[in-house]
Amino acid sequence: MCGIVGIIGKSDAAPSLVEGLKRLEYRGYDSAGIATLVDGHIERRRAEGKLANLEMLLRDNGLSGRIGIGHTRWATHGVPTERNAHPHATARVAVVHNGIIENYTQLKAELTAAGQSFESDTDTEVVAQLIDLYLQQGHAPEAATALALKRLHGAFALGIIFAGHDNLMIAAREGSPLAIGYGEGEMFLGSDALALAPLTQKISYLHDGDWAVLTPASVTIRDREDRLVNREVRLTQLSGALIGKGQHR
Repeated sequence: MCGIVGIIGKSDAAPSLVEGLKRLEYRGYDSAGIATLVDGHIERRRAEGKLANLEMLLRDNGLSGRIGIGHTRWATHGVPTERNAHPHATARVAVVHNGIIENYTQLKAELTAAGQSFESDTDTEVVAQLIDLYLQQGHAPEAATALALKRLHGAFALGIIFAGHDNLMIAAREGSPLAIGYGEGEMFLGSDALALAPLTQKISYLHDGDWAVLTPASVTIRDREDRLVNREVRLTQLSGALIGKGQHR
């Protein structure tokens, strides 16, 4: 079971992304990574093994940027290596994913024939490459994502950021939980409320078929019929002190 964290905030996102991933360690994982936008460009740090390896990498080669996504991966498609670790990215888009894309073999063949180049053995990379293809065709990030979502079969929770869009993050859910956290001039994503406990206590959960556009000041949610919807915002009682597998409730 993979873990997802996303931040679109006021200060460098990397420290809080790593902290959020630590709170998802109870899910189990064999690699971890984060991506942020640095001067509008997507930059990644990924590491096989424990989060300590990612932290060491970040100490030696840090990441700035106030928008970012993070992921802990439990290998399903593709062995646990840095190459297969999330986030998966092109020059235009970066994606983290929990779940399984059942038709990824078909999509990968189509995308390869269309000229897209893959670097991993994962099902997740087809999501990044599919959105990238639509972006190259001139679609805006929201439209490119909506088109890609219609092509995906399976279960997924997705966090997506785009080069050149410092104030935009997209989330989507189909069969895999995903929470949105509400802050003051910042927004968050997490696989569950525990990941977001130090950042906010205001949480809403996407429903299956939902996809959401996040900016620092707003969240817009649409359902699978592309209708604007509201999802209940709840106050959680999770303590920011709760960390780790042994303290998960």
